[in-house]
Parts: sequence; C-alpha cells; structure tokens
Amino acid sequence: MHVNDEKHETSAAEETALELLVHGVGGTTPQEMLDAPRTIRVSGDETAAVFRRVEDVDAESRPEDYRGKPVPEAYVWCNLTSGNGSRALWLLLLPFMVVNLAHWMRPNARRRSGAVRLYGLLVRLTGLTLTVLFVAAACEVALDLTAWQCAGTPACGGQRAWLGFLSVDAHGAGGWWSQPGRRLALAALVPAALTALLWYLSHRTWGAYESQVPLPHQPEPDDGDGSTALGKPGFWYGRRLVARLRAAHTAAGLLTVAAAVGTSAARHDRAPGGSAPLDVLGWVFVGSLLAGALAVIGVVVRRGRSENTVDVHLDRALVRALPYGALALLALSMVYAGWSRPEWRSSGRLPGDATFGGIALVEGALVVALAVVAKVIYRRAPDRRTALRGLGGPATAMLACALGGVMTGGIAQRVADWLDGTSGLIKGPPVLLSWQASVIPPLLVVLAVLCAALALRTARVKKRETAQVPLDYHLDARADESSEPSDEARTDRIASTRARAALTDQAPLMIGVVSAVTLLLGVLAVAGAWSTAEVPGDAAEGTYSVVEGAADTAQALGSWLIGVGFILFVTWGRRAYKDPSARRTIGILWDVGTFWPRAAHPFAPPCYAERAVPDLTWRMATWTRATGGRLVLSGHSQGSVLAAAAAWQLHPSVRKRVGLLTYGSPLERLYGRWFPAHFGPAALSSLHRQVDCWRNLYRKTDPIGGPINLSGECGPQVDHPALLDPLAYGRTERHPLPAPILGHGDYQADPVFAQEREHLLARLKPGVPQPRPEGEPQEPRAAPQGSSGRSSG
Repeated sequence: MHVNDEKHETSAAEETALELLVHGVGGTTPQEMLDAPRTIRVSGDETAAVFRRVEDVDAESRPEDYRGKPVPEAYVWCNLTSGNGSRALWLLLLPFMVVNLAHWMRPNARRRSGAVRLYGLLVRLTGLTLTVLFVAAACEVALDLTAWQCAGTPACGGQRAWLGFLSVDAHGAGGWWSQPGRRLALAALVPAALTALLWYLSHRTWGAYESQVPLPHQPEPDDGDGSTALGKPGFWYGRRLVARLRAAHTAAGLLTVAAAVGTSAARHDRAPGGSAPLDVLGWVFVGSLLAGALAVIGVVVRRGRSENTVDVHLDRALVRALPYGALALLALSMVYAGWSRPEWRSSGRLPGDATFGGIALVEGALVVALAVVAKVIYRRAPDRRTALRGLGGPATAMLACALGGVMTGGIAQRVADWLDGTSGLIKGPPVLLSWQASVIPPLLVVLAVLCAALALRTARVKKRETAQVPLDYHLDARADESSEPSDEARTDRIASTRARAALTDQAPLMIGVVSAVTLLLGVLAVAGAWSTAEVPGDAAEGTYSVVEGAADTAQALGSWLIGVGFILFVTWGRRAYKDPSARRTIGILWDVGTFWPRAAHPFAPPCYAERAVPDLTWRMATWTRATGGRLVLSGHSQGSVLAAAAAWQLHPSVRKRVGLLTYGSPLERLYGRWFPAHFGPAALSSLHRQVDCWRNLYRKTDPIGGPINLSGECGPQVDHPALLDPLAYGRTERHPLPAPILGHGDYQADPVFAQEREHLLARLKPGVPQPRPEGEPQEPRAAPQGSSGRSSG
C-alpha cells in the first residue's frame, strides 16, 4: 500500500507545471508579476529572488489543485541594475562599458581561428587605451592645470587660497612645496586615488554581482549545429580574466601617473646644466617605465580564460605583483621628482599635446585594424542580418573612444575655466582638446541631417501603415452597429506608433554614419593640433573671414556644448535611476551593456547576468529534479534574453523538459543582429531544437521586441503572427472604453498570451527519466528539498 501511494504521489508531482516569469527592462514588483497582493520569497535575497503567491507555497503537495494550470513563480532581478541615485555615477564608466560591448559584437565564425583571437586582442588593447586616457585626463587636471600652471603662476595661485602653500611669488620663490617637482608629486595623489577607486569598484562589484558559481555541467560537443558559447560551463564565471585585466589596468593607470611625474623631472635633468646623477636616475626610471608598460601589454595580450570549465583559480602572483610593482615605481617617481632642484621653474604646459595626440592615434589605428579583422571574419560566414555587415563592433569601439575623448576633454576645459576664467593667466589645457571640442558642432550638423532623413522615412512608413491599419482591423468589412466607425485620429495614432517603433531597425545606419564621421573628424583634429600648435580660432587668423568666423564659432560652441553635455549626461543618468518612466526609456541600452561579462575592460559596470543566469539555471534544474514536472520559462523583453541564456546552461535532459515563451523579445531584433556570434540565426535555431517547444509574441508597435525570424519550418513554429495593438480599434461590448496602445508592455493583457501558454503546457510531457548512455556525465544533484520544491537560494 505504501508503494502504491508513493507511485501515485510521484505521478501527481510529475503532472505539476511551473511557470517561471522573468521580467524585463525597468523591473517590476512580484505582486504585479504574479497579480497577487500577497507574495512570499521562496529563494534568493534582497538583490534578486524568486517569489510565489502565498497560497502557492505548498503547491507541489497539492497537485490536484493545479490541474490544467501552472504554478506561477516570479524571478525579480531589477535591483541588479537599478537602485539609489548614487548608481548614476556608473555612467562615468560608460566608455568602458561600450568598448566591452564591442568585444561581444564579433561577427559569427564557423570555428575559432587566429582572426577571432586577434579581434578580441584588439578590443582589449582599445580598452587599455581608454584607461590610460582617463588617468591622463586626471593628470592633466591635477598636475598640469593646477600644480604646474596655476600654482606656478603668481597671479593665478594668489587667487586660490587653497593653493597658497604650493604657489610661488613674483620672484619665483616660495615654501618647501613650491618647487615644481614637489608640486607634481603631491598632485599625483589625485589620479592615483582615481585609479585606486576604479580598482576598488571593480573588486567590490565582482563580489556583489559576478561571484555566483554556475550550475556544474560538462561542455557539449561542438557538432556544427550552431551551438553558442553561452552554454559553456565557464561563460558566466570570468573571475580569472577579470582579475588579470584588473591588475593590468590598475598598473597601467599607476604607470601613467608615474610617467606624468617622473618624465617631467627627467626632461629637466637632461637639459644643459642639469645634475648628472639625477640624469642617470632619470634614464633608469624611463627604462623601468617601458618595462612596466611591456608587462601590462603582455598580460592584456594573453586572454587567460577558458570557458570550457569554471575556472576558480587565480594568477595570484601576477595579480599582486603587477599593480604593486607599478605602485612602487610611482612612489619612486614621486621621490625622484621631489628631489631638490632650486633652479627649476615651471612655465607653459606639460607636454600634454603629445600624450593625448598619441593616445588618439593609437585608438584610431586599433579601430581601423579591428574593422579589417571584423570584415575578414564576416566574409567567411556572411549573414545579411548582421548589423553593419560585421562592422558593428568596430563602430561601437569608435563610439567608446569618442565618448572617452569628450568626457575627459570636457572635464579638463571646465577645470581650466574654473581656475582662470577669461583672465588668460595660464595656457590652459592641451591644444588638441580644443580641436576635439571644435569638431562637435560639425558632428551635430551631420546628426541633424541624418535625423531629418529618418524623419522623412518615418513619414513614409506612417503613410503605409495608415493604409494597413484599417485592413488589420477589418474596418471595411465591419457591419456591427454597436462599434464606432473608422476614426482618422485613431488610425493616425496607431500608424504613428508603428512608424516610430520601426526606427529601432535604423540604429545600425545611425551608428555607422556617426562612427565614420567621428573617425574622420578625429583625424582632422589631431592633424590640425599638431600642424599648427594653436587652438582653431588662432590657427584660422589671417585666412578667409568665413573660415575665421567658422573656426571661432566651432571652438566657442564646442567648448560650451562639452560642459553642458557633461552636466546633462550625469543629470539624466541620475534621473534614469530614480524615475521609472525615464529608466524604461533608456534602460534597454544600459541593460544590454551590463548583460555581457567584463571580457575587454575590468572597470566597466558589473555584469548582472553573471548573477541572474546561474540563479535561473539552478532554480530550473533543482525544481525539475525534485518534481519531474513540466516547466514554462516565460520571459519579457530583457528577461527573454536571460531566459535563453539560462536554458543554454541547462543539462540537455533538463532542457528538453522546458517550454520557452518569449514576448517583447529583443533576441533577434537587437541581440541577433548586433551579437551574431552568440545570438545569430544558427544559435537561435539550435535553441529551438534543444528545448521542448518555443513560442514568441510581438507587436508592430513595440520598439524593442520583434520576431525571431528563424528560417524554414522553425519560423511559424516559433513566431506567432504580430499581435494587434490596441486590442480593439473602437468601442465594443468587450472594450466599451478605447483600448490603449500597449507597445512594449502588458503582453499578458492579450488573450493570445494565455492561449499560447496553454498550448506550451499541453505539448510538454511529464519528465520520465531515460537510461543514460555509458560515459555520459551524471547531472549535478541539488541539495535536499522539501515538498514545496524550494531551492536553497
């Protein structure tokens, strides 16, 4: 009798179905996701957790109450990407995040080759130049503008009481700290502190976001069926790589500060009349700098990561020796520069033009080389749906470099204005920064022309949709007297929403044009700064009056735009974290950027998916093992991307028990086009074959979600025809009030959603253990669980 009861309970448990809901951009509450006033956390913590309705806590022990309907659970992960307003400071790391995106935008390749490895190397080197650029900008502000120029100019230093102990008088005399080398050594603490802050943020966020160990499983063989690296055991655990890159970038930042301090003293010692022993020390210092730079580049060149295993080992000697060695060299440079040189006087600028110009040239060369490599990879496996024909990564890397240049140049110019204003007491920032600011107005003109062209295209799309809307709602054939007749204003709103939603597909064109123009203007700015050694307004004097006026206008307007833009950038970023509506507007871009692991830049904002994907994978694996029941993984917007990534991480036998329901999904429209190596057609077709069943819902009014567009029979099996939005055109018995245009949200309001979920549950069969072939690895066993099926979290 006991045996029969146990068999009956097992059979009943296998009849149980679970619907695991994953929300999208902007987040929501578990109460809204589960449509219940009272929910309880069954697994997880305050950052990310799984919730159930209170009445469903013991659902597995009452399977008879859930026949024909699933047990709903909600995975809430919004606290991983949102929070208090202080997180808006992460926007200052935006260039690092963008260059990290370029790493994952590599075109698809049939096999890993030398070109693929070279692509990753070039992106990592580009990320390294951004770190050097940011620290060099801090050196420009603290060492050049403040310590060298203002404190070394009696009129400027006398206006700033806090610079009194560093300043010199009209005769060049002052206190102990007034010697140029000592001023530079003291000011070096500012960029050194910035580097330490970046190291601390990277180290701390790793522990908070990315330290979750993925579900252990064996890598699946690459049989050429389109399998993606997202399914490899170590993909979502990049501890070793992040630690190596963090050590290299920290050392690079400290070496940049040491170079700014020590080379200034070395130049003085090499001049006629300089001290011979100090000159020798200067050459030793320069040699040490070069050796440190080569060591940093060597670490960046070697990737140091294997995705086939969960690599928990660290290169501890390297991770500690490299930054500590750079820190020791910085300390020695400060002692060397602070050595007494009574005859040393500061004048003019530190050689910032050569530094910033060199960084700009290296970045341009790396982007061009990256474009060549990307094109070579793309031609081996072309896909016309890939953004910019494989050049999406190089274009994005170019934008990262441009963002870095604008942000650093804006800070330097604003500090120069604050220290000196319009007095002309100091030389100000390097000439190149003024040239870079001056190219912003021409770039805005190009953007205006591009926006005008897109507006015309949107008007044409709207005209086409205006004719299509009556056909979609069968207005011509409607004979129901209780319904309203065709409404031109209603038709216009629907058509306008559809036309604006289609603008998302024009993003590759806009980014490609902006990147190309930015590269061209950047080259012209470097050439103008180096050939004239003057700001644009001064360089244009004596030419045609039109040229003079344009140069003066571009220089003044560019400087003003940099300052205002930087303030608006931080203000809007803070608002995006505090205002849910603003967050939903721009949140998709931020969530896309922080979805990917930090593989190219360790100081990028943390990757929330390295916490969310293991959470989802562990929950699905432990629940199916405990109950053997059916499971529908239901993801909206960015949640559908997390759902797909989690499904790839499952053991194949568990993956076949899962039905996938996606809605408002950017899987193909955004990820498939911009990240073809991981979400291309072959990878998504493989996912469709590996899960039990998959359905995707989308609307024409949705600017983010779209069809999956799989070829052959997979297409109609996955994509439901576009849902009508609004649900009803006019007033009906079911919709007595005008139905709203939902766009990207509230897919559950459409009756098709419930129908498709029921169809998925009907197709899923109760899990029956199959005998494993000899040699197949065992599935990982979860911790013992109670009848509620709750995971340990």
